[in-house]
Amino acid sequence: MTSLRVEMLAADTVEPITSAGHAQLGIAVLAGIAVIVLLITKFKLHAFLSLTIGSLALGAFAGAPLDKVITSFTAGLGSTVAGVGVLIALGAILGKLLADSGGADQIVDTILAKASGRAMPWAMVLIASVVGLPLFFEVGIVLLIPVVLMVARRGDYKLMRIGIPALAGLSVMHGLVPPHPGPLIAIDAVKANLGVTLALGVLVAIPTVIIAGPVFSKFAARWADVPVPDRMLPPRASEDLKGRPGFGATMFTVLLPVVLMLAKALVDIVVDDSGQTVQRVFDVVGSPLVALLAAVLVGIFTLGRPAGFTRGRISETVEKGLMPIAGILLIVGAGGGFKQTLIDCGVGQMILEISKDWSIPALLLAWLIAVTIRLATGSATVATVSAAGLVAPLAADMSTTHAALLVLAIGAGSLFFSHVNDAGFWLVKEYFGLSVGQTLKTWSVMETIISVVAGGLVLLLSLVI
Repeated sequence: MTSLRVEMLAADTVEPITSAGHAQLGIAVLAGIAVIVLLITKFKLHAFLSLTIGSLALGAFAGAPLDKVITSFTAGLGSTVAGVGVLIALGAILGKLLADSGGADQIVDTILAKASGRAMPWAMVLIASVVGLPLFFEVGIVLLIPVVLMVARRGDYKLMRIGIPALAGLSVMHGLVPPHPGPLIAIDAVKANLGVTLALGVLVAIPTVIIAGPVFSKFAARWADVPVPDRMLPPRASEDLKGRPGFGATMFTVLLPVVLMLAKALVDIVVDDSGQTVQRVFDVVGSPLVALLAAVLVGIFTLGRPAGFTRGRISETVEKGLMPIAGILLIVGAGGGFKQTLIDCGVGQMILEISKDWSIPALLLAWLIAVTIRLATGSATVATVSAAGLVAPLAADMSTTHAALLVLAIGAGSLFFSHVNDAGFWLVKEYFGLSVGQTLKTWSVMETIISVVAGGLVLLLSLVI
């Protein structure tokens, strides 16, 4: 929840660090993004350096004092790493334990035995949707990536044919289905009914995830026919291991953080008094940090012991699990720094002010506002918070079902076209070994499909219910 609170604070309380007009600020945003794309694609500069330079360029074009731009960038980098970095590290350790103990082999062998050929993308989207329900997107990524990569390699599938369904399942849950934090924020802002929003969210999510996942993955696999990146691929566990954990014990370990986080979300819904002991306990054990840490500690026994790991071997496994993620952490952090620079320059507020004069239906207005803020800031959470706050007065005269659809319209818009100012963009790029262009053609297009399909379904539902 750390990153969520930081983004909400940024969206609601930070004063702009520049007094630039709307035109100058819009040009500055385009220039900053152009600098990043050019440095990466034309000059082959590392993404971390490109994002850093692009953030400084954005501030310079916007006329902001460079010392304040540096402060914004470092604050965004720090908050992103604080909220996501530890989770990525714990997920990497858990993934390495799964790989070295033979647990990941057990999962992959079971999946390949039960689902093959055309059924595999559908199996992956189902698994990702279940796992992604209570999780932040980044947490779901680090839990699923080892399985996705191994299934693609062992089953001889194109990487995007397996990866896109998994990403779609995670992303749809992130934007549309409570008890995920994003939809819960919008539900609270517009005073929508949670049960109705959940039911309609699932109704919209099912066709959306099918189109953006298994269906689109056919095209994505052609547009980005990339091999499984060896540096992120867990190797098959050595045949000389004492044994390997069973499928049940392995799945228990992998799903433990999911269950703990889901339990916390359900307790938050059922228990009204935040001071109650039960809720305070679940606030701790269901936090992403504690849930993943618990999975790692449990995995030492459920995964390491059946494989015959000594204490020294476990320590070595943890160390090796952390080594490949250094570059990813810096790139994701720099993406967060660029996003924070955008927010602190007043881009989100600029969009809110401009959108007040738009005369269009409430549901479409909510979607468009969320889309615009998402494009400018790169943050689905900031887009959700800002759009929900702006259109909340419109919900006062709405029916229960239309208030719920307003929440879903905001959630759908907040997922539109992830690009270089989104930390998730860089996370996907690095984990799957894609170029910037390939990430745009696969991940960014998938996000746009989710946003457009879900937004269209919300508008259709508004006509019939």
